[in-house]
Amino acid sequence: MPDEAPLSFEAGLQQLEAIVKEMESGELPLERALELFERGMKLSEACRKQLEEAETRVEILMRRAGEMQPQPFRNDKG
Repeated sequence: MPDEAPLSFEAGLQQLEAIVKEMESGELPLERALELFERGMKLSEACRKQLEEAETRVEILMRRAGEMQPQPFRNDKG
């Protein structure tokens, strides 16, 4: 199975929701249930990684913002 293009976080969540609905809908053949479960686990892992990456980026931005020293406003008029 070739690697699929990475999904956006939102698209991954939508697919996860669709999988959950299908699995909750009731009677699925065992093979289909296993297929959905496997796909759901992969999507869940991909979404988790994206969240971790976003968290790291936010931490870096917050750290950079904390390092910036505010400069006093200088009004040369007067």
